[in-house]
Amino acid sequence: MNREPRAVRIGRMTIGAGNPLALIAGPCVIENRDRCLRLARRLTAWTRHAGIPFVFKASYDKANRTGFASFRGPGIDAGLAILNEIKQRIGCAVLTDVHDISQIDQVAGVADAIQIPAFLCRQTDLVIAAARTGLPVNIKKGQFMAPEDMRHVIAKIESAGNHNVLLTERGSCFGYHNLVVDMRGLKTMRETGYPVVFDATHSVQRPAAGHGCSAGDAGYIPTLARAAAGAGCDAMFMEVAFDPRKALCDSANSIAIRRMAPLWRQLTAIDGIARHGAAGQENDA
Repeated sequence: MNREPRAVRIGRMTIGAGNPLALIAGPCVIENRDRCLRLARRLTAWTRHAGIPFVFKASYDKANRTGFASFRGPGIDAGLAILNEIKQRIGCAVLTDVHDISQIDQVAGVADAIQIPAFLCRQTDLVIAAARTGLPVNIKKGQFMAPEDMRHVIAKIESAGNHNVLLTERGSCFGYHNLVVDMRGLKTMRETGYPVVFDATHSVQRPAAGHGCSAGDAGYIPTLARAAAGAGCDAMFMEVAFDPRKALCDSANSIAIRRMAPLWRQLTAIDGIARHGAAGQENDA
């Protein structure tokens, strides 16, 4: 049966439980204070006007970069100060990722939700430490994992008494330097009873294919996002930039902010059809 997953509340917005398609978006990494605030302000103004549930995402440190010299961000102290300023001044919920247990408490003092990167989704101690904060935990499915195996990650979070879980699909390894998305996985993970997020930008990444950095095929972002909306995901995750060509991280698989509004109109329409169809199938059953 097609049942809506439980509600997960982040700040003042709710993902799942039949709520409108939500957006988790922002730059891959905080490049500087002014640019990050400007992007957060623009995204917040647009989503409020359009009635889109929104969480701002940005990383203070990208610890899993391909090359040693790649830009990683301002670090935890400066990065969290910027995220806290965005939260207080602009009023949007914020999400950021952690790479080490030692970061958890400091991040929990600012963030409205904690994200576990895909490469670290099986790190038991890290996952449980994030769960013990009581904050919503967004777990990215590893590129090396089957969607049904995410139930084991969920069990780790639930063991800490936390039932505020989001599961994010971001593609699976397909040979070298390539990812593919099996849309069946969205349904499989949604059957756990938790909301599912589709990462439309990391899913078009070409890992380590850019001579010391990752490459990507950003032209496929709208195609995969539309497919995921039709498959019934509860939220979209997108890395957004004013000019992706100038982004210091994931420039090849980010989407320009000017493209968001027309794409979201399509996604909202598809989401409405998908939800209506799912309800009709359940009623017929």
